[in-house]
Amino acid sequence: MSLPESFRGRLSLPAIAAPMFLVSGPDLVVETCRAGLVGTFPSLNQRTTDEYAAWLDRVGERLAKHPDAAPFGINLIVNKNNARVGADLEATVKHKVPLVITSLGANKEVVDAVHSYGGIVFHDVINMRHARKAAEAGVDGLIAVCAGAGGHAGTMSPFALVSEIRAFFDKTVILSGVISTGNQIAAAQLMGADLAYIGTRFIATRESLADQRFKEMIVASKAADILYTPAISGVHGNFLKPSLVAAGLDPDNLPEKPAGYHTGEKRAWKDVWSAGHGVGTIADIPSVAELCARLKQEYVEACAGLAKQTEGVTSPRLRGEVGAVGAG
Repeated sequence: MSLPESFRGRLSLPAIAAPMFLVSGPDLVVETCRAGLVGTFPSLNQRTTDEYAAWLDRVGERLAKHPDAAPFGINLIVNKNNARVGADLEATVKHKVPLVITSLGANKEVVDAVHSYGGIVFHDVINMRHARKAAEAGVDGLIAVCAGAGGHAGTMSPFALVSEIRAFFDKTVILSGVISTGNQIAAAQLMGADLAYIGTRFIATRESLADQRFKEMIVASKAADILYTPAISGVHGNFLKPSLVAAGLDPDNLPEKPAGYHTGEKRAWKDVWSAGHGVGTIADIPSVAELCARLKQEYVEACAGLAKQTEGVTSPRLRGEVGAVGAG
């Protein structure tokens, strides 16, 4: 397994709370980091770079009171449509943000800027072409955004994408897609990932910035309520069907061109909500601290259960390898 040096000894669980547009904020980030998981938020969750920098100040000041907390990170959209990327990157470098997660474009200049102060860069990928381009740009980790993930997810099986990434990439591999429980975090590690990437489960927490109706819709939904479509934002993503209906759209008859921004006062992400297939395992809206404690307990039990299941395996070597996973 390959973890960045800055992460070693600072995580109580091998997981990242994904940066979610209009959902992740300072309270969610700080409480996640205090619990020993990596907390993150998108820079675009604030309307201006100055407001984004103010959030960085707030998170930094609060985490400074908890020296044992896990590192935090931010998400930068680095394609040409984000007019703020240069200014936001400047604020990120000034604040020496430990982790930068880049999306919609692997940019070597961004990677070099973050490396200049000792930060690390993870990059979202949905296929091998994106993975190889990001690796060439010098990123420190690849986030395999697989079938069933919330947001702009890919369609590849995690078994396929993680394995193909691991075959050529010896740095950190992070798995995203339908991870809501501690045993699923353990499964991600067994599959070859170093870290699990958890989004939808953290939407339904008390510290989340999500609309209360959004949280309750997640609790009430199952995987069958998720629709994979480009009709909302122009890029394929997973969205909650009930939110489409509430916005005046017919999930079974969506227009070919993006319509989510053109339904009166209803807008994509703000009113048409995204979630992953993991909604079916979400039944409550706990605090972040309560959720993280639950994830840790489930993870420990899953690892111990796996070790117990191999007690009858003949090979001592295999028993030892599985036991080592449980100890990790």
